[in-house]
Amino acid sequence: MKIKLVILFTFLLTISSYAQSSNDALLFSSEELSGTARFVAMGGAFGALGGDISALKVNPAGSSIFLHNFASFSLANEFYNNEVSYRKGISERRKNNFHIPQAGAVFVFNNSNPETTISKFTIGVAYNQKKSLSNRFTASGDNDTSIGDYFTNLANGVPLELLNSNSLQGGYIFLGEGNFNGQGFSNTDLQTAYLGYNAFLFDPASNNDTNAAYTSNVSGNSFFQQYDYRSTGLNGEFSLNGSMQLFDNFYAGLNLNSHFINYERSTVFYEQIGSPSEINEIVFENNLSTIGIGFSFQVGLIAKVNDLIRLGASYESPTWYTIADETNQYLYSYSNDLGGQEVDPFVTNIFPNYRLRTPGKLTGSLGLVFGKTGVLSFDYSYKDYSNIHLSQGYDNNADYSLQNQNFENNLNSASTYRVGGEYRIDKWSLRGGYRYEESPNSNSISELNGYSAGLGYDFGRMRLDFAYDYSSQDYSANLLQTGLQDQAQIELCRSNYILTLAIDM
Repeated sequence: MKIKLVILFTFLLTISSYAQSSNDALLFSSEELSGTARFVAMGGAFGALGGDISALKVNPAGSSIFLHNFASFSLANEFYNNEVSYRKGISERRKNNFHIPQAGAVFVFNNSNPETTISKFTIGVAYNQKKSLSNRFTASGDNDTSIGDYFTNLANGVPLELLNSNSLQGGYIFLGEGNFNGQGFSNTDLQTAYLGYNAFLFDPASNNDTNAAYTSNVSGNSFFQQYDYRSTGLNGEFSLNGSMQLFDNFYAGLNLNSHFINYERSTVFYEQIGSPSEINEIVFENNLSTIGIGFSFQVGLIAKVNDLIRLGASYESPTWYTIADETNQYLYSYSNDLGGQEVDPFVTNIFPNYRLRTPGKLTGSLGLVFGKTGVLSFDYSYKDYSNIHLSQGYDNNADYSLQNQNFENNLNSASTYRVGGEYRIDKWSLRGGYRYEESPNSNSISELNGYSAGLGYDFGRMRLDFAYDYSSQDYSANLLQTGLQDQAQIELCRSNYILTLAIDM
């Protein structure tokens, strides 16, 4: 197979179809447990505690818990393992990812006037990695349905005159630039069918330009299939925090967040077909590149009921993203009689920008502070994923009503429960945590269970913390949208090791 290293031609295609799947919108709307080692070790249950840079992303009021200027920087190494089951075939893929989960600082300004309402205010800046978008798995097994049906299904109903062209590249560009919505055709589906036609995966029932019926050149009832999925990137945010302490017992805060998405995904589907089929091998490659920027805000309150009990509440607004997608495709077929047929238009589809609105989140928290001995904390969060919404960008006239209806019908609200504790022995701190996240769609993804532990040592004005976090979750993946109904069943196990240097300035 020819690996596409360089795109020779780039064209602006006014394509009105939806490049992202529902799974991608859900991917950008979720987040992982990530942050300082102390935060992760305690399961992220910091909504009523504050006093940690990563606690600000749960409740922005937490910065006014700091007594002095404070900064922290973290390094992490994430390991994930995918165990994949597809058509009775089982495979396993491991990967590690080194990254910076957080960095930030809080500056404390105390008011020396004992009669004032605002006894302290703080300003904070922080970077947080919300979610790693890196993943990799391989699904392989024997199937009784061929990928050839996928291409044939896309072609059926399409007039032959749209698939005939003297130039592979010219025809591909024409199908991308044209307006076929009135005929009920998606530009991307037409381009994919066009690749299949040029790879001789199907033939027209007749050579008349108005012909719209096609028959597959792939025959048989046993097909070995292998699907390789690989993605890289991250979803991160930069936050500007402001918080104040009111009298002795109340804290209020605000975050203004700037978000970014940098995501690349590549999938390669390989199929081997035995004789007497006219086509004996098929390789289908799809690549997606996504960048996005967004904005959100958070408000939060913490109340110190007494020396033991603290209560917290926070609201995180939806994130409003502007997203741009680029895609390219490649198809290869092989026949024992005719040899190989490489179909590569060398075209990158650049889609008009569109907007994605992720759901907001509500969090309630309870913290117990046992003097200098330790703390115990509990957080509950609620997020309604059916509120995910797509809309037009400034140069995008696409209609996303079907996608939005799909979100409303298939995604649910989900709750997250987090509990964490810390016990101090002299200069050492021992920590542990647990979290449970409900599924936003039980048909495609399971609930998540996560466990964490860690320890820290206080050198005085500097603290070094370490944490280990483990989580597991099952999900299913569609290999193709039509033609193949089987899904790969995947168990994802994620381990994360975090080291944080914290400095009391």
